[in-house]
Amino acid sequence: MFEKKPTTIEQQIALLKHRGLNIESEKDATHYLSHISYYRLGEYWHCMQSEKKNHTFKPESKFSDVIALYCFDRELRLLIFDTIEKLEISLRTKLIYHLSHEFDPWWFQDFTLFTDNLALVKTLSSLEEEITRTKDSPIKEHFRKHKDDGRFPPAWKTLEHTSFGTLSKLYGNLRNTIEAKDIIAKEYGAVNHTYLPSWLQSIAQIRNYCAHHARLWNRNLPGTVKLLPKPPFAWVKEVPKQHEFQKLYVHLCLMKYLLNVVTPGNRLTEKLEHLFEKYPNVDPDALGMKPKWQKEALWKS
Repeated sequence: MFEKKPTTIEQQIALLKHRGLNIESEKDATHYLSHISYYRLGEYWHCMQSEKKNHTFKPESKFSDVIALYCFDRELRLLIFDTIEKLEISLRTKLIYHLSHEFDPWWFQDFTLFTDNLALVKTLSSLEEEITRTKDSPIKEHFRKHKDDGRFPPAWKTLEHTSFGTLSKLYGNLRNTIEAKDIIAKEYGAVNHTYLPSWLQSIAQIRNYCAHHARLWNRNLPGTVKLLPKPPFAWVKEVPKQHEFQKLYVHLCLMKYLLNVVTPGNRLTEKLEHLFEKYPNVDPDALGMKPKWQKEALWKS
């Protein structure tokens, strides 16, 4: 039976000091622990402990370094979230445009266009929930004007209210014979429908981490991605190995690859470099970053 009792901030500080963490300012520590939970910060000092069972800290471990790691991770999430926003808007636009022209504005309700009907039922149920609770005036006006039409509003209205995850699932679930599926992949430099679904699934997962303020630094990411053997656009010289897919770097590379299409001349490389410079105690290897990654053709684009 779990019997741990809650501890006061004073007790938390005393415990950390007893375990060997150097707390330079108890006033600062009290401030941070009153706004960021002990449990959450524990994800950042875990790597500083030499003995995990008794939670003993390595020599010269500092509370200020824990806070620096936490702040780095927070700013990294914001940077990635900003990047994914651009990719999300682009993917939404392409799905709406190409599939509405190839079929009709209600293609996302057509079960003949998808491979997994059960998955589409779940997607449509999620869409219905999002549309029902929206306070968006164009949607409300649409239902008022077309109350006898049992369909969803057309794609350019409905899909503006979907998440990146839903867009990713819609694209991945499309039949491979659909022309638009290959067109979209080709426009992103993914050549064909074989590779892009895994990229989008990876990005959607990372977006969820960002949206829920979950740690990205030093995190092992589940799942994998399919990499192109010969990408048509600038890529990295050393292709990441399978075991490296659990680190953030390869997923950052895919985001940068897509972002170079969506926003040419973007400043992602510069912003990421600045982040590492701002927090010099952060080990880039914890994210799987390659030595001189910023010199790669992908990151110089």
